[in-house]
Amino acid sequence: MTESVKFVRQNLLDLDMVQCGSEICAPGHSFGPAVRDHYLIHFAMSGQGIFQSKGKSWTLQAGDGFLISPDRVTFYQADWTDPWRYVWVGFQGTKASGWLKQAGLTDDSPVFHTKDDAVRSCLEGMIKAGSMGAGRELRMLGLLHLFLSELVETAQPSGAVTDGRNRRDAYVQKAIDYFRMNFARPIGVSDAAAHVGLDRSYFSEIFRTAAGQPPRDFLIRLRMEKACAFMKNAGLSVADISRSVGYDDPLLFSKVFRKHQGLSPRQFRKNMSDKSR
Repeated sequence: MTESVKFVRQNLLDLDMVQCGSEICAPGHSFGPAVRDHYLIHFAMSGQGIFQSKGKSWTLQAGDGFLISPDRVTFYQADWTDPWRYVWVGFQGTKASGWLKQAGLTDDSPVFHTKDDAVRSCLEGMIKAGSMGAGRELRMLGLLHLFLSELVETAQPSGAVTDGRNRRDAYVQKAIDYFRMNFARPIGVSDAAAHVGLDRSYFSEIFRTAAGQPPRDFLIRLRMEKACAFMKNAGLSVADISRSVGYDDPLLFSKVFRKHQGLSPRQFRKNMSDKSR
């Protein structure tokens, strides 16, 4: 028996829901070899089966899951004597790949195992949300974020590469996501270091190595880029823009902006206005 949820894609940039569903598979039920145009995760609630990708094969059971990446040829099949019941969720977006990597899920390591009940609850919640009305897509997208965050926190990838470089890259990506989500707040490098759970000095060192610049410079550049974009809105004063990019003091904001852009905020805005005429 198959239960699936259909809805219109919202075409969201960071993360967008494509599909979700569940199936109580018949013995030997299979799909593929085939490809998808988005990321698709299957999670076995009970029973067992096999998953094949890139010439490798895994036997999976309850608590196991597997990732199908876009344009990757895969095959999966339910066991003949103990067929699995699984839930699947499909998604896409610019941040999907980064979050999956933080969970250790890649083309080379597409299988994971978790005993975390929260993972099951998120997936089951998506299926239940299919019966909702106007709030359905919003509820499902929220559960998708929770599901991925649980995988990042708790999933133990099967055969995942866990060398120091991968761990450092994961810390840096987590910090970059933190900066992008919180640039409007008065945060600093210490806040980002605490968010990823590292000493500030060590965090700054690995960030500089991975990103090619100190975390402080990255945050300032991000804020100034956002400030330049806000300058296009004539309804915002310089003080408004200052607060919108994390500076409570407009004078300090103007000083940093001039250093970064070579012009004061007002001069920058005037130049924009002159060019648009």
